[in-house]
Amino acid sequence: MINTLVDKISALNAPVVVGLDPMLAYVPEYIKKAAFEEYGETLEGASEAIWQFNKAIVDAVYDLIPAVKPQIAMYEQFGIPGLMAFEKTCEYCKSKGLLVIGDIKRGDIGSSSAAYAVGHLGRVSVGSKTYSGFSEDFVTVNPYLGSDGVKPFIDICKQENKGIFVLVKTSNPSSGEFQDQMVNGTPLYELVGKKVAEWGEECMGDTYSNVGCVVGATYPEMGKVLRKLMPKTYILVPGYGAQGGRAEDLVHYFNEDGLGAIVNSSRGIIAAYKQEKYASFGEENFADASRQAVIDMIADITGALAKR
Repeated sequence: MINTLVDKISALNAPVVVGLDPMLAYVPEYIKKAAFEEYGETLEGASEAIWQFNKAIVDAVYDLIPAVKPQIAMYEQFGIPGLMAFEKTCEYCKSKGLLVIGDIKRGDIGSSSAAYAVGHLGRVSVGSKTYSGFSEDFVTVNPYLGSDGVKPFIDICKQENKGIFVLVKTSNPSSGEFQDQMVNGTPLYELVGKKVAEWGEECMGDTYSNVGCVVGATYPEMGKVLRKLMPKTYILVPGYGAQGGRAEDLVHYFNEDGLGAIVNSSRGIIAAYKQEKYASFGEENFADASRQAVIDMIADITGALAKR
C-alpha cells in the first residue's frame, strides 16, 4: 500500500492529507438544520450532519490530494450512528480514489490487537464467509505495549497489502512527559523510532516500508533526528497550521527524493470557512473554502521543499 501512496503523492505533487475530524461546531447551520429536521436532535441527526459535511468537503478536494485521515473519536462520540458515518465516509473516500488513513491509535496485545487489526485493515471470518469491517488502507497504532501490540497489525499488513503509522513523537504539548524521557542516555522517542525501522524491514514496499510513523510538526529538530534514524519510514506529520507547525520547519522530515513524509491538516482545512483568510467564501460555500485551503497548503509545503 505504501507504493500506492507514494505514487499518488508524486503524481499530484501533493504530500498532504486532509484530516476529516468533524466536530458539530464546524458544520454549517443549514446542514445541521436539514439533518435535525429529518432525524431530530439525536445521535442519528448529528451523524447525518457530519456525513453530509464530510461528503461536501471530499467532493471539493478529492482531485487535489492523495489521502484523507478520519479521526475515529470524532465519530465514536455519536455512538453506533457515528461509527456508521465513519464507515460511510471511508467507503465514499475510497470510491473517489482516495487512500484512507484511519486515525484510530489502537494499542493492545494478543487477540485484542489482532481483532483491531482485522476489523480495520483485514477481513473477519463469519462461518464460510469473510467481511471487511471498516477497510481502511492505513491506521495509526500506539506502540506503548511493545511488539505484542504492533506485530498483529504487521501480520495483517502483509496479508492484505495495507500499512500502519506508529506513534513515535506526537505533536501535543505534554508528549515529552513520557516520549522525551532518557533511557540509558537516549530519548525514548529515538528508541521507538529505531524499533519502527526494525519492524519496517519485514514489511517493505519498493523504497519505503508499509510501517510508517507519526512525528509531530511542532518538534522539527526531533523530526530531523528521526528522519535520519528511519530513512525507509514514511512519516505522517500532524500539527501543521492550526497547531503551529510551519512548512519551512518540515522540510527535514522529507528525504532527498522529495518524498518520505505526508503532512496532515484537519480543522485548518475542514473549518477553513471560519478563518478570516477564507471568510469571503461564506458558510454556504464552506467546501470551496476548504478547496482553496488545500491549494494554499500544497503551495506552502512544496514551495518550502523547493527552497531547501
